[in-house]
Amino acid sequence: MSGVAAIDCGTNSIRLLIADVVHVGDDEVQVVDLDRRMEVVRLGEGVDETGSFAPQALERTFEALRDYAEEIRAHGIEPGPDTVRMVATSATRDAANRQVFIDGVREIIGVEPEVVTGLDEAELSFVGATAEFAAEAEEGGGSGLTPPFLVVDIGGGSTEFVLGGGSGEDDELVRASLSVDVGCVRMTERHLRDDPPTAEQIAAATADIDAALDEVEKVVPLREAGSVVCVAGTATTVAGIALDLPAYDPERIHHSEVGVGDLTRITEELLKSTSAERAEIGVMHPGRVDVIAAGALVLSRVLARTGGDRFTASEHDILDGVAWSLIV
Repeated sequence: MSGVAAIDCGTNSIRLLIADVVHVGDDEVQVVDLDRRMEVVRLGEGVDETGSFAPQALERTFEALRDYAEEIRAHGIEPGPDTVRMVATSATRDAANRQVFIDGVREIIGVEPEVVTGLDEAELSFVGATAEFAAEAEEGGGSGLTPPFLVVDIGGGSTEFVLGGGSGEDDELVRASLSVDVGCVRMTERHLRDDPPTAEQIAAATADIDAALDEVEKVVPLREAGSVVCVAGTATTVAGIALDLPAYDPERIHHSEVGVGDLTRITEELLKSTSAERAEIGVMHPGRVDVIAAGALVLSRVLARTGGDRFTASEHDILDGVAWSLIV
């Protein structure tokens, strides 16, 4: 095996990671990025309300996949169960017409997408976000993060929580995980419909998020986290804003820390701004302009519930977990 391709199709975006697998020793391998791509296709447009994929959303997704298929072939990777894996998450779990999506993907990519459960999604995100911590520890270095790690993946339709890692025999253990239907697209479509949203809309979204967090705390002991690691576009965009970057810079954002004060300030500013004002922010992807305020609100409520004073943003997430799953 010399190369693998991982595809993550969420409610808001579809992403591709093409990686080279380098054998370092008899039992050790390293994954080296060759290409990372992201397109905002909004596959989950209207799914919360209608329960089905919209034709235009499917076509946007298929168009992006055609480009991804070309890139996979250009890197000499022959699609198969050992080389290409595509996972589909929240919106696909909810859509009544998901077979249309599955058939289209199979025709374009050459492999069938896996509609993973929320728990599978959570564990893949945990592996992707924390695999490098173990590698750094083995090399005598360290991320400076204190286990156990709470990995939070805020997506378009859902948010996943995984608490794991520790010390001794439990170092790699996923202790608890849960997925709840609270995401930036779902909260925007359900509550934050005005531009900017009204105080009443924000209050309704906050109550919805807090109710979901009540359910999370029954399963995942959020306050036991030694470090909060947040992945995906909401967290990395907020981190880029906190760093006051003129443009999106994944190397600067990866493993940067955002304090609770900055997060609160940024969330309030995003909720008060118009979409035109948010579009002027240097790190903002055009496809996140209308949903970033809801995402930041989710992130803010999550951090408050953990009792932590900061979160660490990670560019490595479920996509990396999918790539690792093809190797181990």
